[in-house]
Amino acid sequence: MSQPLVGMDLTDLREALGPDQPGYRARQIYQALYRGQAADLVQISTLPVRLRQELTERHALGLPTADRVFESTDGTRRYLLSLADGRTVETVLMPEGERDTICISSQVGCPVDCKFCMTALMGLERSLSAGEIVGQVLFVARENHLRQEGGRLNIVMMGQGEPLLNLANAIKATRLMTDPAGMAISPRRITLSTSGIIPKIEELGREEVRPKLAISLNASTEEQRRELMPITRKYHLAELLDACHRYPLRPWEKLTFEYVMLKGVNDTDADARRVVKLLANLNAKVNLIALNPGPGIPFSTPLKERVESFQAIVRRAMPCFVRRPRGLDVFAACGQLKRMETGLVQVG
Repeated sequence: MSQPLVGMDLTDLREALGPDQPGYRARQIYQALYRGQAADLVQISTLPVRLRQELTERHALGLPTADRVFESTDGTRRYLLSLADGRTVETVLMPEGERDTICISSQVGCPVDCKFCMTALMGLERSLSAGEIVGQVLFVARENHLRQEGGRLNIVMMGQGEPLLNLANAIKATRLMTDPAGMAISPRRITLSTSGIIPKIEELGREEVRPKLAISLNASTEEQRRELMPITRKYHLAELLDACHRYPLRPWEKLTFEYVMLKGVNDTDADARRVVKLLANLNAKVNLIALNPGPGIPFSTPLKERVESFQAIVRRAMPCFVRRPRGLDVFAACGQLKRMETGLVQVG
């Protein structure tokens, strides 16, 4: 069977349909997939029955299916989604008042090996296609009756994987998600998080359509970061910060720095003061994340008072927020995505 339809842009769809079909047919399929959240080709009632049959014979739709759903007491849902080749990937829905956030994966597993992250224990199985990235959003939005347009939906590429090691597909997925004729999600509401792949940060900055950029900092010195994030041995902290200074922010944009706090490791007031010094003269904000613990992680969560003290120091220099953990009881929180078989909710 040929390439799945989800993940195709208009040009791809025109090529898939061939010269015998009028151009507007590609637009009808495009809108049905990305705006109409079609669950199968039969639902695209704007197409002739024969065309729907031909498309079904030649192309899979390309949406994932739910293998497991884990529901937290706080309303967070962790989806274990099956892909066409039988591999699984995790996606998290975090409803909050008037806003919904979907945390999506860019790879099956992750190659970066951050020492505080459960996903790192999986290693890397493969990267996702643009369709598999977008498909997570379409699936979760349809399952939960979420509309993409209108500013309610936030997308964060902070699930499994290092998005910048799958940049071409992450960018194509972003173009599909932001297209006003399709999913119509504002680029202001899409964030990509990286461990700091410097050449790819520079490449991302040259893209006309791109997500906001978040950097996982997680340390206040080069030595500390090397221990926690071995990738620092290749992409040094000073060089990463230099790339951040050169990054072409849009007029409305700030860089986000994420800092996972580990008890007795990187959570002192001295660490906070060093973070302020590192980020001086950057148009930035800091998100603090008290470690979300899990099996196989040799660190513990700092006390609330320690987090508050750290925040107070950083906040004197720049905006600094404490990210409230979501879905801890079902291993859906930041750094916990490792196919944990707990909190099972039956699908259907």
